[in-house]
Amino acid sequence: MSSLRHWSFSTSTQLAFGWGSVRELTAAVRRNGWRRVLVITDPGIARLSMTERVIESLRGGGGEAILFDGGEPEPSVAAASRCIEVARTSQPDAILGLGGGSNLDLAKMTAVVARHGGTPQDYFGFDKVPGPLLPLIAIPTTAGTGSEVSHSSVLTDTDNAVKVSTQSRYLRPALAIIDPDFTLSCPRKVTADSGIDALTHAIEAYTNTRSQDLALAIDEPFAYEGKNPLCDLFAERAIRLIHRSLVRAVETPADRTAREEMALAATLAGMAFSNSGVALVHAMEYPLGGAVHCTHGEGNGLLLPHVMRYLRSVRVRELGEIAGFLGVDTRGVTAEEAADAAILAVDSLREQIGVPGRLSQLGVTREMLPQLARKAAGITRLMLLTAQRPAEADIIEIYERAL
Repeated sequence: MSSLRHWSFSTSTQLAFGWGSVRELTAAVRRNGWRRVLVITDPGIARLSMTERVIESLRGGGGEAILFDGGEPEPSVAAASRCIEVARTSQPDAILGLGGGSNLDLAKMTAVVARHGGTPQDYFGFDKVPGPLLPLIAIPTTAGTGSEVSHSSVLTDTDNAVKVSTQSRYLRPALAIIDPDFTLSCPRKVTADSGIDALTHAIEAYTNTRSQDLALAIDEPFAYEGKNPLCDLFAERAIRLIHRSLVRAVETPADRTAREEMALAATLAGMAFSNSGVALVHAMEYPLGGAVHCTHGEGNGLLLPHVMRYLRSVRVRELGEIAGFLGVDTRGVTAEEAADAAILAVDSLREQIGVPGRLSQLGVTREMLPQLARKAAGITRLMLLTAQRPAEADIIEIYERAL
């Protein structure tokens, strides 16, 4: 490792945020001359008025929409292959993902294969995408994944019961449109799961291995930059917004201020984690989600306080600061007490919004833990970012505490 290792920061090329920002799509279509745009969504969203609003915005700029509504939660490689086939036959000028992170991930993978050929499996891992994609537009309808600004696409490998990630700088959308109006119809559970996912992104970004401490050569390419000051800035703001607005967004879905603040928090957390990286929580959730088919946010939210407790000895200062971001008065307490307060605050927030607190509630049994831990420990890119790198036995112990 070297203290001379530099860091950089990347995000989507253009970001439009705010109520009615979907209208930016009309100007973008006209400006870029996109005549055929493949809109990738799921059956539920396809029935909502927001889909028609997107299609109307495309038409306003002179574009034609081709609709693929075969998206699914935690999308499989098979779902991506079906979407790619539609792209091959329709030959779009641009790809638009509309929905939660699952639909945006489908759009990203479709844009890769439509331009470069092959199959999704050809691009699993880091830096396998050889060049620019078809123009990619991301319009999230949930406030959580940050996929609209990230450089990754996650699919489920059903054959091996694990989620797999493709990461490339080319996967960052050319245009991200974050219109809080599109989140107003988000169901309670999706709002809760996606919101705690955004909190996980921000907290992992804030507590990860520092860029200068990464066990890599100075110029060795890596999927993430590690913890750095700019990521800290976005992560802190995201945590403060989530503390202020997540419960309100879950309990009062029509609260426009809460929806707007959660939309902003999710995007800021996405900007933070897609540079700093995610770590042990995500490494443990990938095999968990593949095994029991819980939502990504549900698994992350359940595991987050347990991983924070594991990291307490090496991230006591950062956890104490997070307590303050979460509204805890830490005046007059020790650093250790402040760190413990952060863990309790996250666990309380999880409970308030109805995210399960025990793995057994998701169908996990003790017999499953060694296999889950083996798969988690094998996700090297995330283990390198974990401030205290665990052995398989440590991961099993964390799972056991969460069981």
